[in-house]
Amino acid sequence: MEVVWEREIDASSIVVSPRPVWKCMACPMYGKRPSCPPHVPSWRDTVDLIKHYKKALLVKFKINTEDFEKEKRRILLWLLEKEKEYFRNGYPYAIALFPGNCNLCEECTFETTGVCKMPEKVRPSVDAVGIELTSIVTLDFNEPVLYGLILID
Repeated sequence: MEVVWEREIDASSIVVSPRPVWKCMACPMYGKRPSCPPHVPSWRDTVDLIKHYKKALLVKFKINTEDFEKEKRRILLWLLEKEKEYFRNGYPYAIALFPGNCNLCEECTFETTGVCKMPEKVRPSVDAVGIELTSIVTLDFNEPVLYGLILID
């Protein structure tokens, strides 16, 4: 996992709609992880939330697709650490959003028992809450990359 770039963006440039959530419904992980719908706030709640932020940090990560789960786990931990850094620097409402479903645990207990081992670390995925990633970045599906987002202030 490599951070390709970090870009501070205006939160007002983030488009939120039901379209990403509908795409989530076609995912085999739909409803299986605490970071996925229907276990996260609705896209309508996200529309309201975004109004209360002025800026966000968009982060592009290059990954080794042969070790996807491990690489993604490192990204989630990086995003959580960055969120904590913002918190320590006076941004108490900074919140990270994951690229896709949570995979912090190698074996997810939420899938089998409905109980998460690390609820304090789970964050919704960007798509799950209705954020149209294409509103803030041009996607190239030939690139082995993932994007994370941190709402800052």
